[in-house]
Amino acid sequence: MTTFSLPAGPTGTRILGIGSYQPENVVSNHDLAKTMETSDEWIRERVGIVNRRFAGKDELLVDMAVDAGSKAIADSGLQPSDIGAVIVATCTMPSPIPNAAAQVAERMGVTAAPAFDVNAACAGFCYALATASDMVRSGSAKNVLVIGAEKLTDWVDPTDRSTAIIFADAAGAVVVGAGDEPAIGPVVWGSAGDMADTIAIADRHSSIHQEGQAVFRWATTQIAPVAIRAVELAGLEMSDVDVFVPHQANLRIVEAIAKRLRAKGAREDMVVARDIVESGNTSSASIPMALDHMRAAGEISSGDVVLLVGFGAGLSYAGQVVRCP
Repeated sequence: MTTFSLPAGPTGTRILGIGSYQPENVVSNHDLAKTMETSDEWIRERVGIVNRRFAGKDELLVDMAVDAGSKAIADSGLQPSDIGAVIVATCTMPSPIPNAAAQVAERMGVTAAPAFDVNAACAGFCYALATASDMVRSGSAKNVLVIGAEKLTDWVDPTDRSTAIIFADAAGAVVVGAGDEPAIGPVVWGSAGDMADTIAIADRHSSIHQEGQAVFRWATTQIAPVAIRAVELAGLEMSDVDVFVPHQANLRIVEAIAKRLRAKGAREDMVVARDIVESGNTSSASIPMALDHMRAAGEISSGDVVLLVGFGAGLSYAGQVVRCP
């Protein structure tokens, strides 16, 4: 019986570089209060956001993805010609085809590479990161560019207080490549499809609908076990985690999950991402962008053990442990 010849892959994978992009237009809570019945105090109390960024009408999702991806490649020390595949995590493209990834690859000079989108909403970056890691380990690609990019303002009703105060626009990216030792842990992922209608866009003419209280209860009770399992599969203890970077959904959710992790052995001095305060909820862009911002601010250092966990529409979730490059 004949057998397949499989390419030899590396023993481990790691993040080689990080980059992010935000539009210039800063929208404060006070700005929103001019167009709807809300206030700075009300928004801070419920979701913890102070400012967010909105892209302009002519600033496309692909534009933001290209900028973030270019920064990640530069940070990795590689060239576009070194990239063997492009994955874009997004749920806000203006149309289903062509996909974002093929356009991004062409714009960046990544020629003839496999390029595809992943739609797992706010868990999309972690899904794409896991896929990229497996591609590198299997020998399917030497280096993979992973981008989370969202233009949520295209899909939000600006008069809907339940969503317009939360969502924003941005892109974040990483380059995944081979490592002598594993620096991207196994992924823990899944979905709760019975709750899929709690975050949804009904059709192409509709805006995002979110049942905030139901999502809050689900996230604050179901996501901590996912994060803990990801640490276990990486062969680590909760006390080994230096930095916790969850999807920046809502500051109250972030803090509730961090509290549960500390109750299970995480250190009191574990650094917790709070990028949502100045960036808002940027769905699949939030985790890589938070990583980039925290590194620039000196809150995270090379070699730190970082716990990532994404969760959102689907309801989809995913988490893994990585080392900061």
